[in-house]
Amino acid sequence: MTSAARSPQPQAGAEAVSEAGRPRALLVEDTASLAHVYAEYLQRCGCTVESVGNTAAAREALSRRPPELMLVDIQLPDGNGLELLRMVKAQQMPTEVVVITAHGSINTAVEAMRDGAFDFLVKPFNGDRLAVTVRNAIERRRLAGLVETWRDSFARDNFCGFIGASLPMQAVYRIIESAAPSKATVFVTGESGTGKEVCAEAIHRMSPRRERPFVALNCAALPAELIESEMFGHVKGAFTGAHADRAGAAIMANTGTLFLDEICEMDLGLQSKLLRFLQTSVVQRIGSTRPEPVDVRIVCATNRDPRAEVAAGRLREDLFYRLHVIPIHLPALREREDDVVLIARALLHKFSAEEGKRFERFAADAEALLRAHRWPGNVRELQNVLRNAVVLNDGEEVTAAMLVSIGGVRALAAAPAAAVTAPPASAEPAPGERSIRPLWQIEREVIEDAIRRCNGNIPRAAALLELSPSTIYRKRQAWEAGGTG
Repeated sequence: MTSAARSPQPQAGAEAVSEAGRPRALLVEDTASLAHVYAEYLQRCGCTVESVGNTAAAREALSRRPPELMLVDIQLPDGNGLELLRMVKAQQMPTEVVVITAHGSINTAVEAMRDGAFDFLVKPFNGDRLAVTVRNAIERRRLAGLVETWRDSFARDNFCGFIGASLPMQAVYRIIESAAPSKATVFVTGESGTGKEVCAEAIHRMSPRRERPFVALNCAALPAELIESEMFGHVKGAFTGAHADRAGAAIMANTGTLFLDEICEMDLGLQSKLLRFLQTSVVQRIGSTRPEPVDVRIVCATNRDPRAEVAAGRLREDLFYRLHVIPIHLPALREREDDVVLIARALLHKFSAEEGKRFERFAADAEALLRAHRWPGNVRELQNVLRNAVVLNDGEEVTAAMLVSIGGVRALAAAPAAAVTAPPASAEPAPGERSIRPLWQIEREVIEDAIRRCNGNIPRAAALLELSPSTIYRKRQAWEAGGTG
């Protein structure tokens, strides 16, 4: 007898109802009378039901169109229902699995839960018990779908010149997307080497001005006597050496974006002129009496704390409030979770192509070293280290020994693990200090103890410690490489 003959057929128009929003359920049960009862239960729960009686038919149904819910008996004529569960999980199908078991196979049901089943039902069960399970499973699937949509939309590992998938960078991407379409001034802060100019260019590229000029002016790179001319321009004969008219950065950026880097380095006298320009959108070149209206979007940046600069009198307060409309803070590389490895891989491919080398990947010890280093120079320092490694070495794999171009990395790469983790032999602590140990050692003991208590299940240990699993993986790699995590 075929499964179609034993099981109730879908009602007319069931597919249309399903497409209108009813969850789809696949019932895998080989006993015809039970299949009929379970199908009735599922239909009362609002599901559109497809019923099959063996694993072969279930595999075909799953491959054709995975349902939101699968109700599967463990004992089937041509196999075990756990095989279907493992197939769903291995292929990451968007399906919640509920297993059906008899009283004598509770241990098997527990095994199913370990393999990823949403729940198990012990025969016999009634419609109310099934309804609770179905409702919870469908809600979990709906929430999982929302999470997957969020990841597709927002969990990006690159964005407009940035490389990084960490949560701090996701927040930066969102702010850039929100700020780019407006004309509001953006104030970018962050340590040197974090990508402030990349951020300014991203804002320009995503704005309606993307086809217009992007002009960058470094306020720290020009002497005070020249920066006004560079910003606002001059006319011929305005001062010694002014042999021709010159349009400044503000005029060159007309209808586009003007990026003022290291704004806190600007002379106070010029700050007042910049403030007037921002208020009037009018430029007057040095030596000229003719005002010139311009339309520019201002993005500025600094590696200092702008509020501290205001308090110290080095940045005008009124200019600060004029510029500090939309703040964006770029996190340091050490605060960006595993982004350092993503960036390093991209830079390795880029530098290898430029230098004609064969490098394709990093060895495990090299990646652990990249994670362990603090990167005070941020991405710019990482670029320097990798360029050095690519130029001075060759092969298919970058090892830790090749990453020796800066003091911090050189010290970690050259020292054995015991030398890194153990205190110097001559450093005898005072009697009152003997009980004080480095925080990283205590942290390591707590994490490793949690992993042992969870039988090696790192995601569960991370949940109990209220950490991200990636944080534990990263710290363990750092410890294995001789770092402090």
